[in-house]
Amino acid sequence: MPRFQVSAHTRQQVLERVQRLAIEGLDVASFLSEAGVALARAVPSGTDTMPTPSWATLDPTSLLITSTYSEGCEIPIEEVVTFEYCSEVPGNRVGEVVRNPRGVQTARELVESDPGGACAYLELLRSIGVEHEALVALRTRDGQPWGAVYLVRDPSRPDFSPDELGFLRKVAPHLAEGVRRGLLLGEASEPEGPDTPAIVVLHEDLTAESFTPGAQQWLEDLPATSDDELPAALLSVAQVALAGRGDDPFREPAGARVLSRRRGWVMLHGQVLAGNGGQRVAVTIQPAGPERITPLLMAAHGLTVREEQVTRHVLQGDSTAQIAQALRVSPYTVQEHLKNIFDKTAVHSRRELVSRLFSCHFRPRVEDNDERIRQDRPIRGGPFPHGRSS
Repeated sequence: MPRFQVSAHTRQQVLERVQRLAIEGLDVASFLSEAGVALARAVPSGTDTMPTPSWATLDPTSLLITSTYSEGCEIPIEEVVTFEYCSEVPGNRVGEVVRNPRGVQTARELVESDPGGACAYLELLRSIGVEHEALVALRTRDGQPWGAVYLVRDPSRPDFSPDELGFLRKVAPHLAEGVRRGLLLGEASEPEGPDTPAIVVLHEDLTAESFTPGAQQWLEDLPATSDDELPAALLSVAQVALAGRGDDPFREPAGARVLSRRRGWVMLHGQVLAGNGGQRVAVTIQPAGPERITPLLMAAHGLTVREEQVTRHVLQGDSTAQIAQALRVSPYTVQEHLKNIFDKTAVHSRRELVSRLFSCHFRPRVEDNDERIRQDRPIRGGPFPHGRSS
């Protein structure tokens, strides 16, 4: 069966297109829509029932899904939840691919590693007209997982080639960066709490162009030389970002860690925005403290600090031995913590624990984001602030 013929020049054009989309300040749905069109030029995919790539965004701390997106077809949340967090059937799962060092998994590899166990999964794929699939982790260059993309082909098309999988791994960090920024934009546009990130956009001369809701409170909390001036730290980060734009427009954002007046340490990140007209730089302001899942686990389920640490390792797929090594305790101690966690969350296994935490804290986020996409509103990441009763 002949392979798709895509030139190296075309793939380079697609890579540069995705790189530029990632720094245009798009919301997640708009970014994924545009990126999907570009990706199709380099790695053609799709079936009658799934004509475009399917995407999932993740909370990078818990690795739990925060939204799903596919242009041209609906993704039933019940099916996603059942397969990802409840089913024992072997298959390509988002949580597994983001833990895979290669960052890509295919149905072919699943069959090669587990011929017997993969039969049910292959039958499931073929029942919906899918013969070949590739699931790719979207991790930024610093290794943080922000999502995954799922591509499929029908029996009339060849399987994904090593060259195609290699390109997908190459473009994945830029797809992850676009998702990360889009989620930040969604959170800053409609804040859910006092510590929601904010964005300040500045012109090249460092005058302010726009602020997201809540930005003024952040600015007032940062050290400043006078009441009518922007904080020195914010201006410094913007200057560094603008100074480096000629070397590599796609390089990592400029950043600084600043001690605020009332909120402790704060992180500032500056990135030049792509687009027409004069140069602009967006500076994000966000807490430098612990992840948002931590207080939710402790408050909603009564977990101790150590039990919360063990739970986060379970969410990341670590074994008892790996947890023991990371926390510098014995495997027996880890098992005792797990027993207490299971009792407090009313579950009997690690899989049930992951499923329950998703249902309590992340399923409401997915449902809210589904509605936001239908209303053309930016989606948001992380666990839902209030979640459901445990």
